[in-house]
Amino acid sequence: MDFDLAPEYEKLIATVREFGEQHFTCEAVRQWQHDAGLPDEVVRDFVNLDFNGFGVIHRRDHVTYDTMAQTLVLEELARVSGAALPFPNDFLNLQIMEEFAGSGQFEFVRTGYQTEGRLAFALAISEPEGGSDTMSMRTSARTIDGRLVLNGTKTFVNNGEYAPYLLVAAIDRDASTGKHPALSFWLVPHDLPGIKVYPVQKIGQSILPFSTVVFENVRLDEPYRLHGKQAGFPQLFHLFEIGRLFSCATALGLAQAAMEDAVAYARTRTAFGTQIANFQQIEQMLTDMEVKLDNMRNSVCKNAWKLDRGCGDRLGVALMKRYVPEAATEVASDAMQIFGGRGYTRNERVSSIWQDCRGFQMAEGTDQIMVYVAAPLIMEKYA
Repeated sequence: MDFDLAPEYEKLIATVREFGEQHFTCEAVRQWQHDAGLPDEVVRDFVNLDFNGFGVIHRRDHVTYDTMAQTLVLEELARVSGAALPFPNDFLNLQIMEEFAGSGQFEFVRTGYQTEGRLAFALAISEPEGGSDTMSMRTSARTIDGRLVLNGTKTFVNNGEYAPYLLVAAIDRDASTGKHPALSFWLVPHDLPGIKVYPVQKIGQSILPFSTVVFENVRLDEPYRLHGKQAGFPQLFHLFEIGRLFSCATALGLAQAAMEDAVAYARTRTAFGTQIANFQQIEQMLTDMEVKLDNMRNSVCKNAWKLDRGCGDRLGVALMKRYVPEAATEVASDAMQIFGGRGYTRNERVSSIWQDCRGFQMAEGTDQIMVYVAAPLIMEKYA
């Protein structure tokens, strides 16, 4: 098997690297973490990158880039910036919108994104009492006295304070249910009466502003409903697997950035008359970090490759999500240790990389939920 990347992927990565090195200086990233967002010109420049004549999300004939290409883009963006950026969420949210919306609804969103660099909506799926258990969703839409009404609470809504629309997943109480509750999506204007938004104060991933959104008897119009495929929860779960892949690709890129910073520091820092890179303890740490990076990359690329060929499996994705964010956090933690006291300050980006990696152990399904998903599949595999 040839493990080398195809030339078109190498060109793709080179283009992203050039973009990243131009925009993501350490000083700029620190400022954007403080501001909780990227400037308009940065996101606009990104979506307008000309990857050999094609756009980032869609080629000009509207054919989507394959999963491997998107994964490599996200990994390189994380590596060159050393920060969790909004683009993985954008990539996933666009796919969710495209999957559940009609062509006209999606075209409005896609065109706006490629023109302005900003998604017109914030995705609202997770709930305070649900977490990884999406099937326990309580937010619902139902007809009361002849009017459609939305009630419920969503949390960890990225850009929920600022997006002009909210893409809300809700149980359709008016529809008949089968094996799964009837799932509906609504593209809701942000300024409707009854919508309240509260910022979530996180310890990491500072460039991504998250919110809790409360819907209290919000009146809906039927045109707000997405009227594309009615695949419901099974299709949403498949898209979650893509989201887990994108999260792992980002965590991998962050860990790679931490590794590169640690190696550079170990080469220049001297103690007791020699470079600390010559200390056996540092050599062992760097070796173990490289092993984890190699294993992470193998898992991420294998799952991207399988998803592109229609042979992705829940077990493979669950094992990847169980391993990669934790391993990335460990690599970032060891990088901080190599820096010593400097690594525990805001002067070195390894500290914020560690915080960002730690968040991926909860995002898109916690480490423990991945065990819950994987264990029965392992039993089935070895039956």
